Amino acid sequence: MPNQKLKLLVVDDDDLIHQSIRLVLPENWLMTSVYKLEDIPKDFFHAAFVDMHLTGDITKPEGLKVVRYLAKEQSNLEIVTISGNLDRDLMEDCLKAGATRFLAKPLTTEEIHLILEKIEYHFLLNSATVRSSQSFIPWIGSSRESVEIKRKIAELAGEPGPILIEGESGTGKEVVSKLLYSSNNNRPFISVNVAALPEAVFESEVFGHVKGAFTGADQNKMGLAEAANGGDLFLDEIEALPLTLQAKLLRFLENGEIRRVGGKDVIKVTARVIVATNKNLEKMVKEGKFREDLMWRLNGKKLILPPLRDRLDDIKELTKYFLENEKPRRNKMLSDEAIEQLKKYDWPGNIRELKRVCEQLCFSSPLPIIRAEDVETIIRGKLLSSPAEGLDLNVGLSNLLNQYEKKVIEKALELDSDIDSAAKILGISRSSLYKKISDYSIEVKK
Repeated sequence: MPNQKLKLLVVDDDDLIHQSIRLVLPENWLMTSVYKLEDIPKDFFHAAFVDMHLTGDITKPEGLKVVRYLAKEQSNLEIVTISGNLDRDLMEDCLKAGATRFLAKPLTTEEIHLILEKIEYHFLLNSATVRSSQSFIPWIGSSRESVEIKRKIAELAGEPGPILIEGESGTGKEVVSKLLYSSNNNRPFISVNVAALPEAVFESEVFGHVKGAFTGADQNKMGLAEAANGGDLFLDEIEALPLTLQAKLLRFLENGEIRRVGGKDVIKVTARVIVATNKNLEKMVKEGKFREDLMWRLNGKKLILPPLRDRLDDIKELTKYFLENEKPRRNKMLSDEAIEQLKKYDWPGNIRELKRVCEQLCFSSPLPIIRAEDVETIIRGKLLSSPAEGLDLNVGLSNLLNQYEKKVIEKALELDSDIDSAAKILGISRSSLYKKISDYSIEVKK
């Protein structure tokens, strides 16, 4: 949060604690010191450090009352409880009361700085949902799932790698990698799509080569890993990495050392490795397609992104963001009915698919306000052109066509359980749809 002062509230009965925190406080933080609940001002704070024992009586954790008060007054406040008493029940009670962390006294300078850095970045992520810049791609959404994702991103920001991001295609894995990087973006960021690199050139591209290493190697070449020295190396679609190269990646993750193809010298590289996958790596290990030791090395710090169908409450914010990007060439907005229509679709392509639909709606809708019927037109085309997944290809063409027709009708009814609307989506009469529902024994949700 450049150029913005952040506010820290410290509630403790010990003057030495107040003085110690104030001495090591980062310069972009302002601190307010109070000694008891009654002294807390009616003000906005970004974070609060609350001691559990405000009267010196270790048997009475008065700080719990302060935590409950602060959590009620400001729901998005990051409350950090502190105490020299590490009783398990007390620490659990702090989390239940509304605290996000518990720190043991005595506090260290490094610990205070790390906590405040993560809190600061968490607020930046939240503020970016409504205000973004060319240099900062935000995570859009305020659903329960998105709130948790932003909290985890803030927790991982600044942490050493490797970091694993899992999620279906189109869920925002590259966006998360750049958000992790942007917490300290005065460093290199090198992105590699593993699936796009042929096996024959992967090692040379990532680790570099020396002159004469192979035909065409007419000069020394720095690899992408070396180029990321001091920054982040993002490896997308890590599941596509061949087994022979997985061992070399594991060695790099273990000791940070690389050797250019054809070279003898070992080069030390300090780079955080962020990897992404849309596959289940544990399943790939069982199938013999992924090294188990590499999987465990990557699993230490993991972030799983939910599909869009599990965060439908974010669709309104996401579509607003995408439509804003179309301005001033096209000035469109979605009606509430159109948004509800979008929420009825299951979005197999996730956010990437939603973005494309918004682009189509901006181009094709005749009015400044995009209507539900405009959405239906786009979705109907996607529905009827969707691949026939899950069909038994060994039953003959006639039965195969019946299976496909049943699936299309079921998808139309999922999109809108109203018979008239579903018939309109499918382009058939209401009576024809009723007959097909009966023929295929399709259950219609009320």
